[in-house]
Order: sequence, then structure tokens, then C-alpha cells
Amino acid sequence: MTAPHLEAPLDEALDQARAVADAVLFEGYVLYPYRASSAKNRMRWQFGVLVPPARTADNGEHAEQRTDLLLEPRSGDRLDAELRFLHVRRRTVERLEPDGSYTEVPELELPDRVLVPWDEGHEERIRLHAPLAELTGEQAHTRNVTFDLPPGTEHEPVLDEDGRTVGRLVRRRGRLSGEIRPYVEQLPGPYRLSRLTVTVHNTVDAPPPADGGSRDDALPHSMIGAHLLLAVEGGRFLSMTDPPEWARPAVAELRNENTWPVLAGPADRQDVVLSSPIILEDHPALADESPGPLYDATEIDEILSLRTAALTDHEKREARGTDARAAEVIDLVDTMPEAVRERLHGAIRGLREVTGEEDGTGGPAGSVASAGPAVGLTLPEGAGHPWWDPQQDPEAADAPSTVSIDGEAVGEGSRVLLAPGFRRTDAQDAFLRGCRATVEAVVTDLDGEVHLAVVLDDDPGNDIRRQQGRFLYFKPDEVTPLREEEP
Repeated sequence: MTAPHLEAPLDEALDQARAVADAVLFEGYVLYPYRASSAKNRMRWQFGVLVPPARTADNGEHAEQRTDLLLEPRSGDRLDAELRFLHVRRRTVERLEPDGSYTEVPELELPDRVLVPWDEGHEERIRLHAPLAELTGEQAHTRNVTFDLPPGTEHEPVLDEDGRTVGRLVRRRGRLSGEIRPYVEQLPGPYRLSRLTVTVHNTVDAPPPADGGSRDDALPHSMIGAHLLLAVEGGRFLSMTDPPEWARPAVAELRNENTWPVLAGPADRQDVVLSSPIILEDHPALADESPGPLYDATEIDEILSLRTAALTDHEKREARGTDARAAEVIDLVDTMPEAVRERLHGAIRGLREVTGEEDGTGGPAGSVASAGPAVGLTLPEGAGHPWWDPQQDPEAADAPSTVSIDGEAVGEGSRVLLAPGFRRTDAQDAFLRGCRATVEAVVTDLDGEVHLAVVLDDDPGNDIRRQQGRFLYFKPDEVTPLREEEP
């Protein structure tokens, strides 16, 4: 059957969830430096790949996803579901010959871009809308949604700056079929609780080639970045990661395969779920500072933007010719205002006076929440001192300037031998054992713990670290005082 149009009753919540889902859908779509010739972009489509059933043994990938959720239904509830994925369109480049024929070429150079062969991802949406009462028992299979995307070939002319045809792009897509199967089961017990199960299946009949084939052969028949948006009108979903205590036994029996469902939309809503191929927290949201999709989410936005801005003109032309979304990234970075670039350096989400009282949000007053890139902190304009360093606070007159270690007073200018303990969470600190350092300051954190801010003696960037205040921090029991006569 063909799915009817989704008449979403939760537009605002679904729009916010869809924005996060876009980041999931295009995770790793095209990686910096955004060129098809880059080795990073020759192995793509890492997340949420549902391959044809006959190809599951090729690379350890799967042909289906299963989402299990708990919900508290109400009378007359209905389920709105949206399956989203990318369908590969294999693009080749052809040059127009003088006799009017076309010849496939490895690249076609234009003044503003260099066109090369590439696998484009075309977004597909399959929708399901059904009352919950019709998703129970034997009648549930009548609400299954099947879809069949036929193979095809498309041609797009390539024009030069004078509007003359110099070639064409040829896009070929393979057949892709699938099915969405929803099912609701009321659970026994004193609570009116139901389990919603939605499975997504790739059902295309694409037998493996005689020579075994490769992963690339299966991709045109696969769902890429497959995920579900689920909304229930009237009822509410229970969090899988932080359920009520009474629901924990039921949550423990849920079986989610190749997906991770979380509550989505605004934090005060519990009627929308994003079932994602990557692990997220409940109510994920995009950082306000994010200027737009950069697709290579394994990098920090600030670093990625600076690196992209540093690409040569030829590299940018190749990126623009690789993919339309890569071209958008290049244009985004090239036209990014300096004020927007500064915002990528970091942000303090909330800063309140520490009183020891509840602040009304469920946490202690003074807690700091953050999201997005965390490569630094941007101080509020006019701030007189770094809030994280009480030592710089003029009101902290009783803060110690030295700390006693092995009977010696260690403070600014003292030389120490580093001996970080194994309890540290940063494994790289193990490489600093036995290194000599100079103490720049004795600081106290917000919990009253004393730390030594140091720089390594043999670090050629000491001057810059001192200017920027970027130090290494160790507790007093992780250093040993050095005497000048020690070699």
C-alpha cells in the first residue's frame, strides 16, 4: 500500500526534531576537504546503512532496523511516522564532442568548478499515519507501508559561462524497495503501558554478483542514514535512557536493533521520538552558534571553518564540482561574517551566582550548561576576571598563593617534576611523567580544590601559552619540587 500524506499535529516539535535528524542523515556525507579526490571521501556512508537482504554477509551490515518504545496511550491516539534516508544516485561526467556525441571523462573543468564522478545522496521520505487501535493484534499487518523506488537515469546539461552546452551529468539510481511494520502491544501490570515496535526492512531483490561484488555495488540499492521520526498525538513516550523508576523493568526488556530512540523536540514535550542510527541524548538540539551544516561532524565547527577557508582556489573549485552540498559549505565559509566566526569559539549557556540553593531547573544554582563546540569560553562583555579562576577575583583575598609539598612552599616560578597519577581521565598525561615544568599559578576551583597551573620547560610554545593563559593543571600530589642543584 502507499502511505498517505503525514498530517503532523505537532509541527513545531517535529520541525525541531527534523533539524536534528538532518544532521544525523548527512553525518559524514562529505568530509573535509570536501573533494571527491580526498582519501577520506572514498569510503562513505558509515551510519544507518540498510543493505539488500542478500548482501548482509558482505560487510557485516544489516537489512533492517527495529525500534522498541514504551508509551502511555490515550483514547483515540494515532501514530505519525516518517522514515527518512538517502538513496544513492551514481553520477558520471560526459564531455560534448564536436560531432554531437558524449564521451565519459574523469573530470570536466569549468571556470567556477571542476566536475568529477560522485555518489550523490537524494533524500527520501516514507510516511505512515494510523490510529494506535489499528496497530494491535492480527489487524496490525494491514497498516504496514511498502514502497518501491524504481531504477532510472537522468541527464543534466553542463553549461559554460557563455551558456553553451559543454557536457552533461548522468545520474543513475538503482531499484530500492522496503517496508515499515508498526505494532502496538499492551503490557501486563497495574500501569496502562504499551510497547510500540516499528521495524524497517530493505526488501529489494538484489542478488549478489557471481564474483561476490563489493560494498559499492550494494549502495545504490541501500537505505543510507536510515532513521525514524515518530509522533503520538494525545499520549506520551517514556525515555529509554532515563525512564521513571516504575518503568525500568519494562525498559530493560526493550530490544532496539541498529538504532537508538530518544525523546525529541522541545524539552517539555514527550510525544516525539527520533530513532537514530547514532547514539544521542534525549531532546538533542543544534547549537545556536552553528552557522549551517558542515557535514563532517567529527571536527569542531571552528577548526573546520578555518581549515576550509584556507583551501586553495583550485581545491575550492573541485569541492564545488564534487557535490552541491559541498559547494554550499565553501560558499558558507567564504561569506561568513567575522562576528559569526567569533561565536564558534565557544559559549557559556548559563551563568548564575552560586548560592547553594535550587535554581528551579532541578540543579544547583550556578551550574553551567553548554552545547556545541567547546574549544574555548567566551566571557560576557565587560567581565572583570575569568570566572573559573577565583585567584583572579579581587574578593578572593584569602586564596593561597603557595602550597606546601614535601615541606617546601611551591608557588609561581617554582620548578617541579610531573608525576601524574593513574586516576587521571586524560591518558595522554601518562607521557608527561618525569617531565620538568614551571608553576605559573596556584588556583582554586569552584569546589575548593587546589591545582597548580604549569608549563613544560622544554615546550617551544611557552611564550604563547603564557600570553593566552593555556596551562596544564595538576594537583599538588602529582608534582615533586625540584631543587636547583638537581640535574
